[in-house]
Amino acid sequence: MKYWVLDNIFNKPSAPRHIEYLTMDRDFKILDTSETVQRFADRPLEVVVGQDVREGFPELIGLEDILIAILSGQQECFQLQGIARLSEDGSPLYIDIYAIGDEDEKSSGNSLFMFIEDVTEKMVLEQALVQRVNELNLLSSAIEASKKSIDKIITAMADALFVTNDSGNIKTVNKAAQDLFEYREAELINQPISKIIADRNFVLQVIQDYPLSPGELLKDMEVICQTKTGKKIVVAFSCSTVQTEIEGVQDFIYIGRDITDRQRIEKRLLIQYATTRILSESPSLVQALPKIMLAICESLGWALGEFWMPETGERGSGGVGEQKSPDPCLQCAEIWCRPSPAMSEFIHVTKQTTFALGVGLPGRIWASRSPDWVPDVADDANYVRSQLASSAGLHAAFGFPIQSNREILGVMIFYSREKQQIDEDLLQMMTAIGSQMGQFIKRKQAETALAESEERYRDLFEGASDLIQSVDANGYFIYVNRAWRETLGYNETEIAKITVFDIIHPDSVLHFKDTFQKVMPGKNTNRVKAEFITKDGQKISVEGSVNCKFVDDKPVATRAIFRDITERLQAEEALRYQQQQTERLLLNILPGPIAERLKQEQTTIAENFADVTVMFADLVGFTELSSTVSPTELVEILNVIFSEFDQLAEKHGLEKIKTIGDAYMVVGGLPVPQSNHAIAIAEMALDMQTAIVQFSEETGRILNIRIGINTGPVVAGVIGTKKFIYDLWGDTVNIASRMESHGLPGEIQITEATYEYLRDRYFFEDRGEIPVKGKGKMNTYFLVGRKL
Repeated sequence: MKYWVLDNIFNKPSAPRHIEYLTMDRDFKILDTSETVQRFADRPLEVVVGQDVREGFPELIGLEDILIAILSGQQECFQLQGIARLSEDGSPLYIDIYAIGDEDEKSSGNSLFMFIEDVTEKMVLEQALVQRVNELNLLSSAIEASKKSIDKIITAMADALFVTNDSGNIKTVNKAAQDLFEYREAELINQPISKIIADRNFVLQVIQDYPLSPGELLKDMEVICQTKTGKKIVVAFSCSTVQTEIEGVQDFIYIGRDITDRQRIEKRLLIQYATTRILSESPSLVQALPKIMLAICESLGWALGEFWMPETGERGSGGVGEQKSPDPCLQCAEIWCRPSPAMSEFIHVTKQTTFALGVGLPGRIWASRSPDWVPDVADDANYVRSQLASSAGLHAAFGFPIQSNREILGVMIFYSREKQQIDEDLLQMMTAIGSQMGQFIKRKQAETALAESEERYRDLFEGASDLIQSVDANGYFIYVNRAWRETLGYNETEIAKITVFDIIHPDSVLHFKDTFQKVMPGKNTNRVKAEFITKDGQKISVEGSVNCKFVDDKPVATRAIFRDITERLQAEEALRYQQQQTERLLLNILPGPIAERLKQEQTTIAENFADVTVMFADLVGFTELSSTVSPTELVEILNVIFSEFDQLAEKHGLEKIKTIGDAYMVVGGLPVPQSNHAIAIAEMALDMQTAIVQFSEETGRILNIRIGINTGPVVAGVIGTKKFIYDLWGDTVNIASRMESHGLPGEIQITEATYEYLRDRYFFEDRGEIPVKGKGKMNTYFLVGRKL
């Protein structure tokens, strides 16, 4: 035999190797063997001289032609690699078989040499390397997918997002922020965030005054910002930090929502509410005016308010009163301003000034009966007091008429220290307030002039937007105003035939009767709420005051003024609904007790649980399925299966933790401890097997499930500040995961710890000891079914 043939076969440097050999003849009968070659055989007892070599090495069956070719010298050699065996102790054994002919010319063609090499160590290392490479590839894919997902989320966010370094320079900006502030991304990157924030100290406050620790969040910091075009907006920022790749260096994440419109609406609602309240509480216009002007200036942030009333005067027609005229003119009846020495001369001159019809801003509004707006009085050639206003630091101005039924009762003017462009919505609201004040003035004038005469009140009531009614002691209507008739839809003939209780919604009848009984003895009620039914069956909600009229000390009628608050209540109900939806969403993400703790702003939630049962389940065949169906269909299949699993978790009182791809994780015994956690998990595992079988039968999609279960202590808590999750950690969790990954399709593999809980209630198959990654050998069981 030539040794170069062996070297050519093995082609490896000299090193200690475990090699056995045997020789065979042309009939494959064993002629000779090494001393311990039997340990490599599938049937060791068959590897003896004279026995067919294929009995001990069945891998040679079917290769007879090749072996004959080697014996005949037609082929030099042949090898089989990676043949798997189990050694006597149950550990894996891998061998390579090399076959070469006897090259001795004298004995050529009579015998064949077969060398068997133990390559277990090499194969295990190769498999470990392949597994590690696969794990790294999966991890890399997961990281890349996560990055793409985060990028998509940031791009799709409706809120503006900025990421800055610790110096306040912008590193990242999303599309919503670019749209909100009217900048392109290139115009913001590497620029200080103060470029869009009018409050220059904001970044310093966040970094220095509020040093944030990892995971801490500053919420809803309202900041005045400025767009590229110079428009000022109010943004509510939430700020948190994230650790960078450099140790000890953090980036700052700002998430902002434009609340300019919301604040504007809130302020205007506040003005409307304040005006209504002031008018309802004030006995006269003189007492109401200062309060109304204060409320408007404080809510809008404006500096000065004026109220002008028409008079038949003998003072000037547009200046400071030097010329005499019998014509009607406007005279300043009330001024309110923020305290400022610069205002003194402006106020003094204003009180001495009158305006004729069409002269100056008050005169223009008086003549047009419409609101007016001046962005900057210094630029308005028709503004009489422009020089005084500029000296006082006043710029923008707007005004509106106080009128009722087209009668001008006065004009209100307000000034700002800043230039401001026209705001049509504000003018419209102020016009409504002007009408409301006009109604108030007319009502007070009527009350003063006509006292308690019901007939004389009607002219005023008919122009009111409130619902006004007068009802006799038996509940029949004496009088209702136009707004009442238009709102409820009844005509005069129909009103004469019904009582007040016919228009009360059944839900409000008892409450209204109780109010009626309290009012009749003389008790006034200022905050009555009721629900009326219109002629066409619609329900409306009203709120107002009710009092009683007496004649000769006897109650003869009740009088009520109501305001339709249906839309307001609907808005409040919509807000409550949104709050409920938010609550429901939070409970879908986190366990109930954990969600309650988070709502109480508990920053860190972590607990030890000494005894819980953890289950991991993985869909077998799902990866192959994913390559044959569309992404939409794939997600729908996964959603159907996991939705069924979610129902099973709820049925058995278990807590779903998360899904990872096609894997599902659930735990029993937390966050609320329970004594039957292992049984509940076992029941769910068996139900999951049934659900998968049923799904496969109904859809024709062949899927299977592999389940692993373990029992023991864990640590549970909430991680993250965005998209936070409730998760588990500990050796118990790792072993449960290994039970699944080391299990078999269609089987429920459990540890000995779980087996001790379940042994009396279920049937099991003892799998024996298996090697578990990171844990060595572990004794495991297959859960087979329930005992009756």
